[in-house]
Amino acid sequence: MKLDNRMAYITGGASGNGAAMARAFAAEGAAVAVADVQSALAEEVAASIRATGARAIAIDHDVGDEAAWQEGLDRAVAELGPLRVLVNNAGIGVGCDFEDETLENWRRVQRINLDGVFLGCREAVRRMKDQPSGSIVNISSVYGIVGAWRTAAYNASKGGVRLMTKSVALYCQHKGYPIRVNSVHPGFIDTPMISGQERHLGAEGFAAMRSQIIEATPMGRMGLADEVAAATLFLAGDDSSFMTGSELVVDGGFTAR
Repeated sequence: MKLDNRMAYITGGASGNGAAMARAFAAEGAAVAVADVQSALAEEVAASIRATGARAIAIDHDVGDEAAWQEGLDRAVAELGPLRVLVNNAGIGVGCDFEDETLENWRRVQRINLDGVFLGCREAVRRMKDQPSGSIVNISSVYGIVGAWRTAAYNASKGGVRLMTKSVALYCQHKGYPIRVNSVHPGFIDTPMISGQERHLGAEGFAAMRSQIIEATPMGRMGLADEVAAATLFLAGDDSSFMTGSELVVDGGFTAR
């Protein structure tokens, strides 16, 4: 198995891409910590993994809280073993006209999407540097590569994740740490982050948005959470042993244009 006897800590693991990652990693032998502020949903994911005979726990974790990283990882290590894989997946997406953006919302997006990844990477490096190997996978976005007209805060956060990944990867190599750090850049994936827009747009507006997404994607469909999970699994395991500071784009051709 690709992740046999390795503990993987996945933030935002209660739903969408994170839940798919948790199940995929467990199927490849990992002991999985499903970390999320949605604690009840995280426990459902962990329970479904345990039902297959794999090991998993749910951890209530706010990624923007520095102390929560210490507490969450301490518990995961105590119950599941040393940290070998971290997936910084937790994130939010809020769009609005740029001139209407508030500092409060800007800071909220950066706190979760960028500060949370910084805290996770820092804590993981401290804990992985004495392990046989470690892999950090940061989930960015195609909007960490290209811009969109109503997503300035999101673009800034995900672009920050993209370049911070490269910096941390180079730092680990400079220090001689056995840690690889890479990023995944999903396109439009059929997850609650997308479906949740219906309550803001209404049924007609949401249908129009989906049509626009599909039209903008050369493969003519939205992606699946399992497809993002497969890409993340590749970077987490030894199949990607000569990759660090790399970007893996999973977008149906969106950024190829």
